[in-house]
Amino acid sequence: MITKCLFPAAGYGTRFLPATKAIPKEMLPVLTKPLLQYGVEEALSAGCQVMAIVTGRGKRAIEDHFDISYELEQQIRGTSKEHYLDEIRAVMERCTFTYTRQKQMLGLGHAILTGEALIGREESFAVILADDLCDNGEGKTVLHQMVQIHARYPDHCIVAIEEIPRDQTDKYGIVAGEKIEEGLIRVETMVEKPAPDEAPSTLAIIGRYILVPKIFEILARTEAGRGGEIQITDALLELARQGRVLAYRFQGRRFDCGSVEGFVEATNYFYRTRK
Repeated sequence: MITKCLFPAAGYGTRFLPATKAIPKEMLPVLTKPLLQYGVEEALSAGCQVMAIVTGRGKRAIEDHFDISYELEQQIRGTSKEHYLDEIRAVMERCTFTYTRQKQMLGLGHAILTGEALIGREESFAVILADDLCDNGEGKTVLHQMVQIHARYPDHCIVAIEEIPRDQTDKYGIVAGEKIEEGLIRVETMVEKPAPDEAPSTLAIIGRYILVPKIFEILARTEAGRGGEIQITDALLELARQGRVLAYRFQGRRFDCGSVEGFVEATNYFYRTRK
């Protein structure tokens, strides 16, 4: 059972400037709910109770959002607006939030390594990147699907993947390997942001992972790679060579809310389907 979910949330969100100059990109709302809350609710749906959030400077709004606002709640208590806080109250009651700061922005691998203090090395854990917003309607969330796979392969890391156009491979970690069952691949190679003509496939990793504790030991000795950053794909490749990484073609729809285009697409989609 996966009980802890790590949220790397220290990035600057430069593609959304000037909005993200003072507002964390993870707090940008799709309709009336910030991206990070969608991610936390997905983690809850998969059985996680501890939300471990790696933040940075200027990210206090994240902690404030998942805390009681006495003045606001007093102002709307007993009014027709009180129900607007029902969802976030339910989230706060069902899980525990822990925080640490990433002092330098040295890549996703470094952010996950920074979260070791919150996760520990005793159990496997989930990772959600909040700017990858996934929707499954009334079905099982992406992380829930992955947790069920992990129950069958408990000593494996699992990454969520989707097919992308070949001209976009330089934006993602790309995997290739052997199909072991429908929708599930045993990863043999992983490349971080390869050029389209060098990509081993068009299967891209999106922001959902289940990682085994061994990943922290590997990340601690992983040297900076592409862009001078510590890449999670480089660390996972070591486990892939041992046959211990699975790639799952998830069921559902994913929106790249790290881009303005994807954020607008998600907003329009959720407006049509959730109103």
